[in-house]
Amino acid sequence: MMVLVLIVAGLGVVALLMVLFAPHIRKYSAGGACMSMARLDGKTVLITGANTGIGKETALDLAIRGARVIMACRDVEKGEEAAAFIRRIYCKANVEVRELDLADTSSIRAFAQRFLREVNHLHILINNAGVMMCPYMKTKDGFEMQLGVNHLGSSVTVNSVHPGSVRSDLVRHSTVMSLLFSLFSMFLKSPRDGAQTSIYCAVAEELHSLTGKHFSDCAPAFVAPQGRKEETAKKLWDASSELLGIVWDD
Repeated sequence: MMVLVLIVAGLGVVALLMVLFAPHIRKYSAGGACMSMARLDGKTVLITGANTGIGKETALDLAIRGARVIMACRDVEKGEEAAAFIRRIYCKANVEVRELDLADTSSIRAFAQRFLREVNHLHILINNAGVMMCPYMKTKDGFEMQLGVNHLGSSVTVNSVHPGSVRSDLVRHSTVMSLLFSLFSMFLKSPRDGAQTSIYCAVAEELHSLTGKHFSDCAPAFVAPQGRKEETAKKLWDASSELLGIVWDD
């Protein structure tokens, strides 16, 4: 009985400390913030997976900066709900939703063809859509889902970002991770905090001529030696192109 009392008392002390220090914990967990006040008037931005979480917050921020934001979403209905939310926050927001399923290369090609017909210039591309810990399944083209969506569906040369651990729908396929994220939510970034590095890379003028780098908390981040080898990068590019049936002009 005494042991049980001590355990309960200990848990109570931990809970009390977490409540008392919650504001400081959240502030620390938030990470870096984009301080740029850059405007994006006249710019066109394309964001994949913009109907929820980090993508939705990124779309809101860039729309407030004056950009035309194209929200490419698999679920158009949810995309329209997110666009309506953005318009309620900022009535002048120029946002539009277009269907794009990164798990289907025919959807990707159809989206790209329509985009090329209707949009004269793309200034900013943010490949935000992704899946994680989903049950084993395949894309419509037969690729493993995470490989097909996260890599092959967004296979372009860009800077990469690590948003940190964010309270989002990304862990929806894992009951254990969803439970842990709920229990330790104060240690996680909000979607708005998680969007800061994507926003920074999109608007920071000092990064306009920079590509192929990795960022976290609005700053350059470490990349393992394996990720810096050009030979490995070329092999991955060639293998990805072969899987997708793409032949590039020399």
